[in-house]
Formats: sequence, C-alpha cells, structure tokens
Amino acid sequence: MAKVLYITANPNPVEHSFGLTTGQAFVESYREANPSDEVVHLDLYKLNIPHIDEEVMGGWGKLRSGADFSTLSAGEQAKVTRLNELADEFVGADKYVFVTPFWNFSFPPVFKAYIDSICVAGKTFKYTEQGPQGLLGGKKAVHIQASGGVYSEGPTRDWDFGNRYLATIAQFLGFSLESIFVEGQAAQPDKAAEIKAAGVEKAKQVAKSF
Repeated sequence: MAKVLYITANPNPVEHSFGLTTGQAFVESYREANPSDEVVHLDLYKLNIPHIDEEVMGGWGKLRSGADFSTLSAGEQAKVTRLNELADEFVGADKYVFVTPFWNFSFPPVFKAYIDSICVAGKTFKYTEQGPQGLLGGKKAVHIQASGGVYSEGPTRDWDFGNRYLATIAQFLGFSLESIFVEGQAAQPDKAAEIKAAGVEKAKQVAKSF
C-alpha cells in the first residue's frame, strides 16, 4: 500500500478553481485505480506551517551548537518541532500531488513556506564531496498548475517561476515530477469550459498510471 500526499495551496472552494477541480478529478481517478492506497489531503491554508524566522533560526542554531532541546524557548521548541513533523510526513510518503494556482508568475506564499519545511539536510537531501544529493529517489510526483494565461510554452515560458521552481526542487530532492497545465482560461474565456474539461481528462488519465 502506497501513501500519497495530496497537497493543495488555494484558498478558493473547489468549484471556483480550475486547479482544484482538476486535482479532485485526479484523486478520484487514482483512488479508483488504487483502492488500497492511502491519500492524505494537506490543505496548506489550513495547516500550521512555521515560516523560517528568528525563532526557527535561533532554535536550529542552538541545536547545532550542541544545546539540549529543553533549553530552547517555548516558541523555538514549537516551531522546530512542527517543521520536523512536516518534513517527516513528507519523507514518509511515497507519492505527491501538488496543486497550485499561478499567482504573479509563481505560487501562493504558503506553498513556498511548505517547500522550505521539507528541504532539510539529512532528511530529504545531503551534502557530499560531489555536491548535494537528493534522498527521495524512487518517489514520484505530479504538479497541477492552473493559470489564466499560457506559460508552459511560447514566448512567456520564461515567466513561469512556479512549475519550473518545483521541477528544480524535485530534481534537488531526487523525486520525479510530471506536470499538468490547465491554462489560458482568462486569455480565452470563450474556451474556459473546454480548457477545464481537457485538464480534468488529462488528470484522470495520468492518475491511472501514477
């Protein structure tokens, strides 16, 4: 039995989101094809995801210097513990499904905060004489990105700092990444329903072999 993390970063309800609608179709198709697998939904807008701030840096610094965890302040303990929980949960999964909207050429800030929580030396990557090495080899992921314009190809491709960033993280940590783009609905509102339907259909097909 595999464990799948379904990770969403969109504050809108499913019915108002092209990405979440596509993601929901993916999960439903995946569950039909893999009924014994566990799918855990992480709605990043509803999770406690500490930002790497003064308390986190202070707590990490104390621990690196050999201090006992009990000597950390209450704030440092709480944030460091929570970041460890998020990283351990990510490491413990076998597959990942990321669903993000394309905001201002990237993704919502909460998604970056989550990525910061899982990029941990010694857990998801390590440093070697040959450079950093990912520790999540053999795991795989799908990224569903919805955008009003078209950024996966053409003259605006270099403006995509969402999917391209996540692809870099995947390569760095060692897991594979397949991308599904649901894009152009704002640029071509007369084709919005067609674009959504195409995204949903592709998601269903990808899910069957994921």
